[in-house]
Amino acid sequence: MYVCSCFGITEAQVKKHADAGACTPRQIASACKAGTDCGGCVRRIQALLGRDCSRRDLTGQQREPVAASVTHPVPAAAPVTHPVPAVAPLAA
Repeated sequence: MYVCSCFGITEAQVKKHADAGACTPRQIASACKAGTDCGGCVRRIQALLGRDCSRRDLTGQQREPVAASVTHPVPAAAPVTHPVPAVAPLAA
């Protein structure tokens, strides 16, 4: 089943990244871009990850960081510009 329809990421892919060490939605996003477009899947990703990961981190068992996926590189952010509409002068 798809978790992220924006990028076509499945539950199996999220679980694979979690098994590789991703413990947070942000780490999943770094690995496969899931959750970086509309954000609608972030809660589902968090539910798939569960709380087990955060408990391991609190006990001192560090997991290795997840490398970014070659097939889904995160593009550099483009500057956002908002044009200001022209305003006609007020008549006196």
